[in-house]
Amino acid sequence: MGLLFEQIDSQPSALGEITLRRRRIPALGDRDIYEVKLGEEFLMSSMFVDAEVALADLGLGAVEGGALRVVVGGLGLGYTAEAALKHERVSELLVVDALDTVIHWHQQEKVPLGRVLNEDPRCRYVLGSFFDLAVSESGFDPEAPGKLFDAILLDIDHSPRALLNDSSASFYTAESLGRMASHIRPGGVFAMWSNEPPDKAFMEILSALFTDVGATVVSFYNPFQNRESSNTVFLARKPLG
Repeated sequence: MGLLFEQIDSQPSALGEITLRRRRIPALGDRDIYEVKLGEEFLMSSMFVDAEVALADLGLGAVEGGALRVVVGGLGLGYTAEAALKHERVSELLVVDALDTVIHWHQQEKVPLGRVLNEDPRCRYVLGSFFDLAVSESGFDPEAPGKLFDAILLDIDHSPRALLNDSSASFYTAESLGRMASHIRPGGVFAMWSNEPPDKAFMEILSALFTDVGATVVSFYNPFQNRESSNTVFLARKPLG
């Protein structure tokens, strides 16, 4: 058995100190658990990835056609990106993250899925604020301004109310979501992860801009609490006309 705890890297960022850790919990089996912390706040753990995977599967499952162009907002430990790449219809995946440290962890393969993402020619990292790019005229691809995408999959804030940084608050408004929607092709989808239950007020905002708005609760076993926990995946489709 290796070390039960290891701090792999810790770097300053505009949002605070960001740390990558690996631990083993003997009672939970002989496997490595990777964690990302921002300051004293846990951002992600490889122990709980069901909803991150569901974000990709539900979002892409709602899109018709092939040669799909996809944006993932928030790299994290890479589980949403990996799940998206398992869909053979995806021809291009842009993974947008504002923290160069997180991108470097994957490029340097300090996290388990780094090699998976690096070796897939469909995948490309974009360093930048998802929220800024979403409301810009040029959009998400610095190499092709104005490009339209079939799906935008977002996993950054804990929920529309629980934000990692107050600067993203303006994104969850009709105006900003409408600007983001301008980068989605007609019939394409916007999907978003949340740590909270379905948010009626947020869904009402989505319904003013999109069709087929819904929220799926994804449940999973939490061994720390010895009970079921749940996250939410919001899904909305851009109108055809």
